[in-house]
Amino acid sequence: MIDPPEPLVAGTLGPPEVRTPARLPVPSGLGRLLVLVVVFVCAACGLVYELELVALASYLVGDSVTQASVVLSFMVFAMGVGALLAKRLRCRAAVGFGAVEAVLALVGGGSAMALYACFAWLGQSRTALVGFSLGIGVLIGAEIPLLMTLIQRVRRQDAGGAVADLFAADYIGALVGGLAFPFLLLPRLGQLTGALVTGAVNLLAGAVLVLWLFGRDLTTRARWVLVGVNVLVLALLGAGVALAGPFERAARRAVYGAAARVAERTAVQEVVLTGGTGDPREIGAGSGRGRKGSGRPLELFLDGRLRVNSDSERFYHQALVGPAMSGGPHGRVLVLGGGDGMAVRELLRYRAVRSVTVVEIDPEVVRLARTDPGLSALNRHALDDPRVRVVTADAFNWLRGQGPPAGRRPERYDVIVSDLPDPGITASTKLYSQEFYGLAARVLAADGRLVVHAGPPRARARTYWTVEATLRSVGLRTLPYRIPGRPSDFSGGPDRWVAPQDGPGTDDRPSAARSFDRQRPSAVPPDGAGYWGFVLAARRPPRLGTVPDAPPTVVPLSAVRAGWRGAARERIPGLPPSTLMHPRYLQ
Repeated sequence: MIDPPEPLVAGTLGPPEVRTPARLPVPSGLGRLLVLVVVFVCAACGLVYELELVALASYLVGDSVTQASVVLSFMVFAMGVGALLAKRLRCRAAVGFGAVEAVLALVGGGSAMALYACFAWLGQSRTALVGFSLGIGVLIGAEIPLLMTLIQRVRRQDAGGAVADLFAADYIGALVGGLAFPFLLLPRLGQLTGALVTGAVNLLAGAVLVLWLFGRDLTTRARWVLVGVNVLVLALLGAGVALAGPFERAARRAVYGAAARVAERTAVQEVVLTGGTGDPREIGAGSGRGRKGSGRPLELFLDGRLRVNSDSERFYHQALVGPAMSGGPHGRVLVLGGGDGMAVRELLRYRAVRSVTVVEIDPEVVRLARTDPGLSALNRHALDDPRVRVVTADAFNWLRGQGPPAGRRPERYDVIVSDLPDPGITASTKLYSQEFYGLAARVLAADGRLVVHAGPPRARARTYWTVEATLRSVGLRTLPYRIPGRPSDFSGGPDRWVAPQDGPGTDDRPSAARSFDRQRPSAVPPDGAGYWGFVLAARRPPRLGTVPDAPPTVVPLSAVRAGWRGAARERIPGLPPSTLMHPRYLQ
């Protein structure tokens, strides 16, 4: 049944209480402006909550496309639910709005801290992410219907004009909030404090509107209840700000297992170093043990993922560098990524190397690799070698600037080492694309080799073989191989780590490969999923040979050949290449 329109005010719907003019302490024009300012502030805060969830989930879980889709989908759905639920509060819109803003300030402001706590102490944050997306969405969705009721009580106007004014203020506020998050809140306050401060601003805006502008319409009991709730929420948010530092240190200890020596949020990522300060004599010998002042191995984490462990990193880096360097000339080398200096250390062991160019996006990683006692000892001060040139740039954009479109003849490199994060992490998918490898092939010498860290070949076999198919799609011939190790865990687990596992299984590999396993800190069963995966590519079929200046290695050529044969038996044929417009690694 459709109710007949009320004759009093055309275009105004709702029960009689909703249309009762408010008793304001200011003229109606100024009161209406104040309501629109609150709409603006609430919209800005709401978008900050949204972006905070996306950013923190991308950091904690990885795959920013999936996390953004989850947050936005659930939040928009919940906003619709909140708008429907708000219909029941319209008869007491001022009290309802005050309660909604108090709860929203607490939930939204504390969401970052709660998500990080779930990640640090419970090991996962996906369930909490969905819960906060739904909760915050319901509360944001309830705001506009209640604000629509309040602005009509300030000064009645046709519904179309009121909606236009509200949405204009809402969209402008969203613009300000969207820009404030990456350019102001995140760099100056960080994720935890930024969310808490946003909650406080949200709370104060709601309190001013309800307790001052519409305060004369509240009962004494309602007024004191709202005052008490607002004071309590503000105290909780303030306590959160005061305890954000100790909380973050405690959570970091829970995640990394030890107090971090270095913890920095750079413009690119979070960088954490744990373990001892390093003994150059012992670390330089490749043992990775006996660090001065600590019994733990030195570990470098980037965005929560282990990138270097001093007990096992030389197995990874020698497996990455050795086959490419032994396949032919290697005087000029290009390293894409590798700002920790470990791959460069292995390259400089070859006497024929004349120059090494390192393209690293994060200058803070390079600074730590040069100045931190433990990290610089582990890489043997490789980045300070006169043959090494470090360029701070995004690898894709740097390669793009080397070719004919830039108006100069590109330099050619005998060896290109791609030491980049796994392709399954969304931010790095373009660095494993057909376009990226086409740019890399443009600067590769005629008889040069390109080697790529392609992720775990068993744990994420489709991703690994998609990298190989993408390299072939730009006209390169490939030689995939694997070395026992442990794949990365997108929840912040180890990436380049030798897994201390035991398990059954027959080992039919050559004796040299079995000997290689016995040298490693702890062996991975040959039928297990714990492998590092690499792809060696060249214009002609790559060969696994030897060169006169080859240094001693813990990864013998026989182990690489065994890894090649093992990988070849598990090839997934017919996979399409990954491109910028159609990334395949997220499937």
